[in-house]
Amino acid sequence: MSAGVATPPAGRRSRSVLGWAAVTTGLLVAGIAVAAIAGINTMPAQGLLDPEAAGPEGSRALAELLRDRGVEVEIARDRTAALQALEGGDATLAIADTAPLDDDDLRELRDAASGVVLLEPRTRDLRVLLGDPRSAGFGDGSAAAPSCDLPAAAVSGPVRPGEVFTGEGADRTCYAAGDGYGLIVSGRGADTVVALDATALLVNERLAEAGNAALGLNLLGGTGTVVWYLPSIGDGSLTAAPSLGELTPPWVTPSILLLVASAVAAAIWRGRRFGPLVAENLPVTVRASETTEGRARLYAASADPVHALDQLRRETLRRIARLLGLGAADAGAIADAAASRIGDDRARVRGILLDDLPRNDRDLVDAADRLREVEAAVLRSVRPERNTP
Repeated sequence: MSAGVATPPAGRRSRSVLGWAAVTTGLLVAGIAVAAIAGINTMPAQGLLDPEAAGPEGSRALAELLRDRGVEVEIARDRTAALQALEGGDATLAIADTAPLDDDDLRELRDAASGVVLLEPRTRDLRVLLGDPRSAGFGDGSAAAPSCDLPAAAVSGPVRPGEVFTGEGADRTCYAAGDGYGLIVSGRGADTVVALDATALLVNERLAEAGNAALGLNLLGGTGTVVWYLPSIGDGSLTAAPSLGELTPPWVTPSILLLVASAVAAAIWRGRRFGPLVAENLPVTVRASETTEGRARLYAASADPVHALDQLRRETLRRIARLLGLGAADAGAIADAAASRIGDDRARVRGILLDDLPRNDRDLVDAADRLREVEAAVLRSVRPERNTP
């Protein structure tokens, strides 16, 4: 009589194989997701005034028009690349948001270029490169004639300026609109610095209006080469915050990886099923107080001031839009309208309502206070009777 070896039933073996297959598949999916996120972080930003962006707020259409007319368009996404492109050549520098740069960086770029066009000028840019102009609000939406001796503007015809600027310290002013001018100029020849609100004139969705395309071609195509510079966060004195790995001792990361591997191994070991699941009747209703308390605990445990500030901003923008009668306007338009209404700097109000990011709870409290101040200022401008006792 031969002795037989006991083997597990076929059904149990198939469940074991399926379990391990599910674990392997989950690990593969998690790895692919991490790789995809890392890839997204390395992609070049394509957005406002980006000459490679084909969306409504990009400037790819203008870049292609320049190339069609024989103008070489070089795109620089950091200061080193921009300076290298400007070396030894006759090139016009078109520069977008200059927030990452300091004053010395701006002067160095101006000296290296044969003319500068500020596409999204800030008050600091105007002070450093053009004398002492300031933001004067926004145009009234009507077409404005050049009315100046700048050839690039004179042959382009009328446009509808967005943000306008005062003329203090500028050598020439064009496109009078509202309380200022849509285009201001300092210097002549290779030292010319031009400032205009390109977000209202030279983006894809606005390029076909009035003389916008002609103005963009004439301002940027004069030297035959355009270096289109999109500053990044590490270009100037502003630097990215150090990562967690840079702040911790070298042994911390290997220890964390070892703990994670141990946790995964323990989960696989102890995650086996020893029998069928037991059916259990569960409650089908949850009291509202329990739901509210649970959500509050999650928000407190997450320590995510950015998410909390986003909630505050969303409600503030909704109330400001209702006060100004803007209906379903986008957030950027609401912020610009609020800045114009209260006479404040457009970049500052945009930072409060849209851009500034809190790093901790103290920053979150300060940001909430500034939101209340902007909303109160808009309310006072709309309903002055609220200020009277």
